[in-house]
Amino acid sequence: MSVAQQIKKVTAKAITSLYNIELPQESILINATKPEFEGDYTIVLFAFVKQLKKNPEQLGNELGEYLVKENSELFTSFNVIKGFLNLTVSNNYWLHFLSTNYNNINFGIKEKTNAKVMVEYSSPNTNKPLHLGHLRNNFLGWSIAEILKANGNAIVKTCVVNDRGIHICKSMIAWKLFGNNETPETTHTKGDHLVGGFYVKFNDAYKKEIEEIINTGKTKEQAEKEAPIMLAAQQMLVDWEAGKPDVIELWKQMNNWVYKGFDETYKKIGSNFDKIYYESNTYLLGKNLVKQGLDKNVFYKKDDGSVWIDLTKDGLDEKVVQRKDGTSVYITQDIGLAEQRQKEYNAQQSIYVVGDEQNYHFKVLKLICKKLGLPSADGIYHLSYGMVELPTGKMKSREGTVVDADDLVAEMINIAKHKTEELGKVKDFAEDELTELYNTIGLGALKFFLLRVDPKKKMIFNPEESIDFHGFTGPFIQYTHARIKSILRKAMVNGQWSIENNSPLTIQHSLLPLEKQLAVQLEIFPAIIEEAATEHDPSKLAIYIFNIAQTFNSFYSQHSISNAENEEKKLLRLQLATLTAQILKAGMSLLGINVPERM
Repeated sequence: MSVAQQIKKVTAKAITSLYNIELPQESILINATKPEFEGDYTIVLFAFVKQLKKNPEQLGNELGEYLVKENSELFTSFNVIKGFLNLTVSNNYWLHFLSTNYNNINFGIKEKTNAKVMVEYSSPNTNKPLHLGHLRNNFLGWSIAEILKANGNAIVKTCVVNDRGIHICKSMIAWKLFGNNETPETTHTKGDHLVGGFYVKFNDAYKKEIEEIINTGKTKEQAEKEAPIMLAAQQMLVDWEAGKPDVIELWKQMNNWVYKGFDETYKKIGSNFDKIYYESNTYLLGKNLVKQGLDKNVFYKKDDGSVWIDLTKDGLDEKVVQRKDGTSVYITQDIGLAEQRQKEYNAQQSIYVVGDEQNYHFKVLKLICKKLGLPSADGIYHLSYGMVELPTGKMKSREGTVVDADDLVAEMINIAKHKTEELGKVKDFAEDELTELYNTIGLGALKFFLLRVDPKKKMIFNPEESIDFHGFTGPFIQYTHARIKSILRKAMVNGQWSIENNSPLTIQHSLLPLEKQLAVQLEIFPAIIEEAATEHDPSKLAIYIFNIAQTFNSFYSQHSISNAENEEKKLLRLQLATLTAQILKAGMSLLGINVPERM
């Protein structure tokens, strides 16, 4: 039980004893005491002043006196300031916390429960390689899955691959027209890059044809419809849906090139899935649900045969769920897939990691599933995130201005190499160690920069800024971890700490301000994991880890470990350093980031 939970428990008990009123512990609001006031934790009194019929000052003093008297092992003093009761936690509590947890590798990780959560992320199209936007998506999805797992949930990581449709046919037509039978092997190109190149070539050719048709006197709208290359792509889609053998063979061949390229990228960035769904296998799902919805009067049919749902009473609008030709739309497929996955995994929650341009889509999806009475409905959660832009502006796939994930990762590793060499501290590293170090720093910088921002916010990614060893970055935290590990190695003799007395710390008032500040911050690690899981927000964890690293560096700049004032101080600081390193490593791991032992 954390100190905050203990405070809630003893406060509820105190109110019952003093005023004969029972309050639920969750109604008691506890905050960290503001730095300008004396104390560690603050109880907000306003929530129950009216119920207890006490003014805040009187209530605070009565409650404070009782808590300190009855819980002397936990509290040493209190003060009341304008409706807030500030409590100072006993140093012995922090000493006991450190000695109990400094070598607990599972500190912060909850025991497994029966709760199952499905997290869907990545969702690439097979007409282009993964890009910067996909990186934020993958890092968010993978990280929130790990954070939820650390919070006790059973996790299923899934991916839906958009492997069919007109955009895929565009790349296929361009390969037939301009490809000269090129393959990834003959061109020494990753398959996803090769296919993505033909998608760009299609759009270049399409623009050119539109221009030529406009020059004959036709409107732009007419030209867009009549361009031969677009007509060819549309015909290819018809042929694909009809199962034409040569089209299916080319489709499979080009998609396989892309899948192999995706796998290389996923392996490099550390992304993985328990189950991959392909749209070509799921696009017919949901048709049976349309029939059920019509039978239940959830849906209605228009005169042209198309099927709709009226959501105007729910503050939305009318939405088509089946076209007049009987084909399904995206929302129908998603309803069908939600039902299928519920049957497969029976997850209590399904998290869709999808950009905020799809906010409306997921409101409609959840609402339709509820109206159909599907068991998956209540668990649908859209982890909406803002787009990533570069300092130069937005990216566009069809114009070839997208930053490929592979290129960006390579650039980050190269920047890490140059920045590290500038510091000149790796001259004794072997070549393979350096390669691994540059990969660790480069990828760590990229992931941390994309995860440190609240997912709901748009962001601008700056490679140079992300790898600053002194800023709010992954490399700063990695360097702090490596620094601590170096300190701990130097303190070891034959596998043991070189101190005369390794007995538990007991001396009251032995914590200096920065020692206590660090201990207080370390103690809330489990609560931060829980908060990040509840809010589906890895940035909570990223900010916390950065603050821990900052506090440790401040502490270490003022207080020596190897030359501590006495053996007890040395033991205390070794425990602080050990737990700090452990939490930095565990926290960064939940973000998908490795921390080096030395750098």
